[in-house]
Amino acid sequence: MKIGPGEPAPFGVAIDADGANVAVYSRDAEKIEFCLFDPAGGEIARVELPARTGDVRHGFVPGVQKGALYGLRVHGAFAPERGQRFDPSKLLADPYAFALDRPYKLHGSMFERGVDSGAFAPRCIAGAETSAGPAGFARIPWAQTIIYELNLRGFTRLHPDIPAPDRGTFAGLAHPKAIDHLARLGVTSVEIMPAHAFVDERHLPPLGLSNAWGYNPVVLGAPDPRLAPGGWRDVRQATDALHAAGLEAILDVVLNHSGESDELGPTLSMRGLDNATYYRLLPGDAARYVNDMGCGNCLALDREPMIALAIESLRRWMILGGFDGFRFDLAP
Repeated sequence: MKIGPGEPAPFGVAIDADGANVAVYSRDAEKIEFCLFDPAGGEIARVELPARTGDVRHGFVPGVQKGALYGLRVHGAFAPERGQRFDPSKLLADPYAFALDRPYKLHGSMFERGVDSGAFAPRCIAGAETSAGPAGFARIPWAQTIIYELNLRGFTRLHPDIPAPDRGTFAGLAHPKAIDHLARLGVTSVEIMPAHAFVDERHLPPLGLSNAWGYNPVVLGAPDPRLAPGGWRDVRQATDALHAAGLEAILDVVLNHSGESDELGPTLSMRGLDNATYYRLLPGDAARYVNDMGCGNCLALDREPMIALAIESLRRWMILGGFDGFRFDLAP
């Protein structure tokens, strides 16, 4: 496989007729590998991105097609005292991935340094965006807005008129019975709790519990597979159904912290890609995280790489997902 230099933009994996352009931001990484998987989950290729432009590593991998399963491995120093937590044994999610092949489920390999997490981490799906056409946006004057906050999974989970396979998902929300109920309430806007790909907090599984709310995101630009098994198409069908009933669709977004938690948390994506850039670290103690959110870490939303990621995420939820606007969790 002859790997070309590719281009430093756009970030993530961009598919064309010849293969995939891969571009990953990492200021301090020594080497970034693009890993491909077969449908059974076996790793079938691991190639180093050969080119660097500024702090972006990039390459063109021929033959990669839409639907390919992939992840990233990043080599570099493991020096928490300097804010660096590179560990190539961790299979990392591309923060610009459009979709994941499975939900996150915590495993010990995601925590322990030097233990390969490749068998347990979700794989990203290349080129999984959906061209859904123009969104039918609703615009309700603010003075007339009545917001209904909705936990997507809980709202549809026990509804007797929604087919069992669709309960707990965007497809369940798109069902006419669900839409009719919301329309009869007299509200103007449905605010859906976070739907980004998220992970349980580490203290929950030992208690037999799971995160029901979604406020622990990992990949900001991909819908959680539990809520949208069909990807962006499922999301868009639900917002189109809300719009057809004259209702606004608002998404609760979490851009203040990630599910990688504190220094004892799992390495799933940004921590392993460029910890010191994506997160705020304690001044004088770079091994620990600023924890203004009470969730273990704080995303550095004043820095260009994180701003770019946040804006791309919002753009997707508007264009692909059809949302009219956002509620920003802990916005300051």
